[in-house]
Amino acid sequence: METPSGFVPLSGYVELPADEMRERASGFLREAQLRRTVRDFSDRTVPRDIIEMCVLAAGTAPNGAHRQPWRFVIVSSPEIKRAIRVAAEEEEKEFYGGRAPEDWLEALAPLQTDERKPFLESAPYLIVVFAESYAIEESGDKSKNYYVTESVGIATGMLITAIHRVGLVSLTHTPSPMGFLNEVLGRPENERPFLILVVGYPAPDATVPKLQRKSLEDIATFIE
Repeated sequence: METPSGFVPLSGYVELPADEMRERASGFLREAQLRRTVRDFSDRTVPRDIIEMCVLAAGTAPNGAHRQPWRFVIVSSPEIKRAIRVAAEEEEKEFYGGRAPEDWLEALAPLQTDERKPFLESAPYLIVVFAESYAIEESGDKSKNYYVTESVGIATGMLITAIHRVGLVSLTHTPSPMGFLNEVLGRPENERPFLILVVGYPAPDATVPKLQRKSLEDIATFIE
């Protein structure tokens, strides 16, 4: 069959026997179940090339019209991390001090979070994910991106999975509002802050909340 113009044959796909598929799915499930969000980070360095490969993996995510509407700003500079922490904690003070609805604070209570965010400085990397609302062409014209939130969300999920896969831990941090990140990081107005992903090794004494994940029956419905 003739390949349509602008397309190439599918390569890299290998169909697996059902037993091997089942084994791989089971292995990935066991590994995924070990992933935890961590708030206590070591300051140990992480080789930059490992982070680069994780980001490139995130960049393979499906996205609307293949516009790839994401920008990952990787911060290791102590000065910039400090500036992000100071600005984020100012917003968090407002959040915990009255901006947040009472039911939201009640939902957060078991996690024992507050406005203090030391991990923004202690972790070796902050990956600030931006969603590109529209692209700016070389001519200076604006061009629309599609399904931006969905696309960036999928890419971020893949990034979190890649970080876990290589033996690091992460934390999604979303101070509200996050507009200060454009100023601190010098990003243009067409990029909207999506979240800060804190990345590194866990501290030796790191702890995590005792949580129970929902069962298959609680998260999935099969219609046959």
